[in-house]
Amino acid sequence: MYGEAAAGHGEAGAETGRGAAADSGRVGGGASSTSRADYGSSVSGYGVPGGGADDRDDTLTLFFLCCHPALSSASAIALTLRAVGGLTTEEIARAFLLPESTMAQRITRAKKRLAAVDRPFATPGEAAEHGYVGEWRERVAAVLHVLYLIFTEGHTTSGARLRRADLSAEAIRLARALHGLLPDEPEVTALLALLLLNDSRRAARIGSRGELIPLAEQDRRLWDHVAITEGVRLVTTTLSSGLSGPYQIQAAIAALHAQALRPEDTQWDRILQLYTRLETLQPNPIVTLNRAVAVAMVDGPRAGLKVTEQLDKTLTGTHRLDAVRGHLHEMAGDTAEAVTAYTAAARRTTSVPERDYLMLRAARLRRG
Repeated sequence: MYGEAAAGHGEAGAETGRGAAADSGRVGGGASSTSRADYGSSVSGYGVPGGGADDRDDTLTLFFLCCHPALSSASAIALTLRAVGGLTTEEIARAFLLPESTMAQRITRAKKRLAAVDRPFATPGEAAEHGYVGEWRERVAAVLHVLYLIFTEGHTTSGARLRRADLSAEAIRLARALHGLLPDEPEVTALLALLLLNDSRRAARIGSRGELIPLAEQDRRLWDHVAITEGVRLVTTTLSSGLSGPYQIQAAIAALHAQALRPEDTQWDRILQLYTRLETLQPNPIVTLNRAVAVAMVDGPRAGLKVTEQLDKTLTGTHRLDAVRGHLHEMAGDTAEAVTAYTAAARRTTSVPERDYLMLRAARLRRG
């Protein structure tokens, strides 16, 4: 996930900023042939059906409806947790630190918006039958994006808590359910692998006082090696079809981190190749920031700092860029520049654990 790289230790998710995506963006493209009445009945029933073939189709359709492109990402997340995940409105509101009434209104608005949609929607079966490959890919990508956002919501980016394990666990459960429905979709397999591998470090990511422990300083004996084994197996499975999707690439990167028994065993040259490929596939300043860290680990901190110059316009004023620059300056022995960057990052982050970590880093450098 992003936080560990931004704190200067080289691991990050490639999605764009969680808050902007969740608060404002639409879920994705694609169209729909289901009637308005079908929308209302499908979503308002709540709960995942049983295990028959028809039930599996219904569950998959419910995933697709909850992640409809007519919805904002925030609405899609809430509706997916309610309708597919079976969480109560109170549970969802508590996870997102919102009043229950606010979350109830969000879910109600989402249901009404779905009922009012009149764009045609091809169900999964229809898309396969009629060859709507482009639409199918867009809709699967939309569902994966929503599940990824639910997972990243579990790694709190503001406030005093560093993570909300209930949301991360729910995202993994839903990703596992989706993988059961679409076992031959490489990106679905890759997302499940990515979530398992990122979550495998949760016990080592937070110290006894609630402080952030970056990747390079974690006690790797605390990692969940059962989850790592499953995640690596899934990565191997999905890569057998070729390395073509963004989640496949991210999962491959996560697997390389997870398989390193010591920080110095990390295969940074391969990670750099993967980030370069991901940046070509999915141009994004956060991907470039990750690539800068990988460049620094392969070619030295000066080379990594050079890459960050590309981000002065797109990430200026953000703590992510300052935190990575602080780490790279520290690697290069530029103590004053590192202190300045860490201090700036600490001022800009809304996460209390990240702020405390960055201030501690700056204080240690000042003391020499």
